[in-house]
Amino acid sequence: MASETYMPGPICLIENVKGQLMINQEALKILSAITDPVVVVAIVGLYRTGKSYLMNKLAGKQKGFSLGATVQSHTKGIWMWCVPHPKMADHTLVLLDTEGLGDVEKGDNQNDSWIFALAILLSSTFVYNSMGTINQQAMDQLHYVTELTNRIRAKSSPEENEIEDSAEFVSFFPDFVWTLRDFSLDLEIDGQPISADEYLDAALKLKQGTSKKDKNFNLPRLCIRKFFPKKKCFIFDRPTHRKKLAQLETLHDDQLDSEFVQQVAEFCSYIFSYSKVKTLSGGIKVNGPRLESLVLTYVNAISSGDLPCMENAVLALAQIENSAAVQKALAHYDQQMKQKVQLPTETLMELLDLHRDCEREAIEVFIKHSFKDVDQLFQKELGAQLETRRDKFHEQNLKASSDRCSALLQDIFSPLEENVKQGIYSKPGGYRLFIQKIEELKKKYYLEPRKGIQAEEILQKYLKSKEDVTDTILRTDQTLTEKEKEIEVERVKAESAEATAKMLEEMQRKNEQLMEQKEKSYQEHVKQLTEKMEKDRAQMQQEQERIIALKLQEQPRLLKEGFQEESKRLHNEIQNLQRKMERPKRRCVIS
Repeated sequence: MASETYMPGPICLIENVKGQLMINQEALKILSAITDPVVVVAIVGLYRTGKSYLMNKLAGKQKGFSLGATVQSHTKGIWMWCVPHPKMADHTLVLLDTEGLGDVEKGDNQNDSWIFALAILLSSTFVYNSMGTINQQAMDQLHYVTELTNRIRAKSSPEENEIEDSAEFVSFFPDFVWTLRDFSLDLEIDGQPISADEYLDAALKLKQGTSKKDKNFNLPRLCIRKFFPKKKCFIFDRPTHRKKLAQLETLHDDQLDSEFVQQVAEFCSYIFSYSKVKTLSGGIKVNGPRLESLVLTYVNAISSGDLPCMENAVLALAQIENSAAVQKALAHYDQQMKQKVQLPTETLMELLDLHRDCEREAIEVFIKHSFKDVDQLFQKELGAQLETRRDKFHEQNLKASSDRCSALLQDIFSPLEENVKQGIYSKPGGYRLFIQKIEELKKKYYLEPRKGIQAEEILQKYLKSKEDVTDTILRTDQTLTEKEKEIEVERVKAESAEATAKMLEEMQRKNEQLMEQKEKSYQEHVKQLTEKMEKDRAQMQQEQERIIALKLQEQPRLLKEGFQEESKRLHNEIQNLQRKMERPKRRCVIS
């Protein structure tokens, strides 16, 4: 994305119109033009908690996202601002500011839940913004996290006897950052100073007990601990006196509380340094068009009454990109063949060798730009298209050779034909002169370069078309005895038969070369696909190892806090993941 095309200000990405979510096509156009990987930071929280101020700071601007100066929620839906990433070259920072949760004017908790779920699904870093301390009220306001399993599906259809566990969500959930505004407590426990992260860990501890109140206390904490792979906490002092808050976006840093200014700088520095590129299952890095596809898939699912499904979104994206990957591969093949092939080629192998080189590069292009090609349907399509192109080049090569040889024969033999018409050879001794001339002209023909693979066949067809002329000259040559004429006739027949046999042998050899090329093409597809599957498997194993490591950290914590059942459930999830990792490798099959 060229720097001059970056957005001067935010634009609505997903509009909330009377509880209905609608996608802004202008925003999608902006995303479609971003070819760089995207780091997506989304912020949610109750309305009037200063979310937009933090997002403006991440954009490096004083103004942009609407702050609002009253108790009304200004941001409706989800607003987007794409800016150059300040620390990662050739990356784009996509900021998503969501409408305030719990707006009394809306009175629509379901809509809030969808906004919350979309922010989770689209972001690589999810910021939850709240006021004051992490107390039970703050946790109660975060009840949306407990509804995520009812709002989002990881798989379109879980495997038999398998229910979706937190591992499926951890694989694509963003990092979690809790920002606490107007924080006024001292960060200490039992008189000992603690960090904001330690404060968050302490706040997420579970409470012993089985009552409904205990379960309600524990549920949001359990969800945060299980779903989010990485957690961080920031605290912020009040930025200025309450009366000046309405002019916050016009105030310079020297007019704000110095502690607050430093805290905001630390928050921004952390986001810039540690927020990851949005990545899908399998290590697929998201760019603008891919984010556009995710937005469309998720919002369309919600609008049609379905649950947004991560697997379906990836497969829908794969359909689009794999189809485009086939076209890119074919375009590369066409371009390379056009540059390298000069028809007619001297031999069939010359053409097939060029085809094989260009085919190998085309498969590389496809492999590079494709992912999740289920049952290799798109790679099979590419293979079929490349085979069709090879056959077309073969036909063009035959025609180019035929045309070239026919033109050569016309040019070389036309003087002889003219002499025949004038009766030069219709005289005693004319036959031997005629045969001698033909042999001379054949030698001249053979010396001509770039005749191609039809050279012999076209020559023999030409000579066969002149058999009647040869026979007439032979019969009218009075210097030859009848016996000599018979011998000459047999000689010509033998030469013709030998030439025909050679042509049949050559045709057989060409067919064998074409069949060998087909097998080589198949082996090239298998080779490159096998390499890709090995890389994908290694990537998937790395993801699963990361999830297992996170769960292994959480399990002893649960046990220490006295939650044997939760610890046992987590242990089962870990064993399930380990079994998946030990499953036999999928074989590479392209038919």
